[in-house]
Amino acid sequence: MSLAASCPRCSSPVTEDDDGWRCLDHGRITPLWRPAEASYEALTEHLLRCTTVPTLLPWPLSPGWTITDFGCVGSPRDGEARASLASCSGTSDLDGVVELTVVSEEPGVGLGARIAGVDHTDPGAEIGDGPPHAKVRVDGRPVSLWSVSTSHSDSNFDRSVFAGEAQGRWLWLVMRPASAALLLNDEWILLDVSDLGPELMELPFGGHPPPW
Repeated sequence: MSLAASCPRCSSPVTEDDDGWRCLDHGRITPLWRPAEASYEALTEHLLRCTTVPTLLPWPLSPGWTITDFGCVGSPRDGEARASLASCSGTSDLDGVVELTVVSEEPGVGLGARIAGVDHTDPGAEIGDGPPHAKVRVDGRPVSLWSVSTSHSDSNFDRSVFAGEAQGRWLWLVMRPASAALLLNDEWILLDVSDLGPELMELPFGGHPPPW
């Protein structure tokens, strides 16, 4: 197995027993499964595990961009996934190296909040307050996103965070550096990687996963 179990809400060690998985800090958890290194083989295992939640990336990937990370929150015992993440990295003319992580999750999972570096488990009350700050398209439908405040979090973590609701789940976009948020001025299409078919074998992998 190329995917390893961890806690979706923190970096504390996890252990397995007869009742499932336990985090040192959060008790009983549904584990997050991530590869040590992003690869085609690990992605195929991920997609077999993450059948009930989309694994979303901007499509098409810009030239030179690569997939750096992905993961699924789910129990291997019941086959139900609760969240997914996918990260990619590349360069832009204005910002240099840019990192993007897209999270789709059920309420209460806390994966998006961990990656965003915010204190609350789900997006805050600013979601839906006033006009959206950005829009993307998921499964052909427009999805409104609002900026999530990171003012009470680590100020050294330079990023922009957006969140909204898509297909009955929270959708998070975490972008580094913060100035890369301007890339959202173009309405992105987010595609479920599992819908790619033969193009799946041509996806580019490489680079370091985001530090979270």
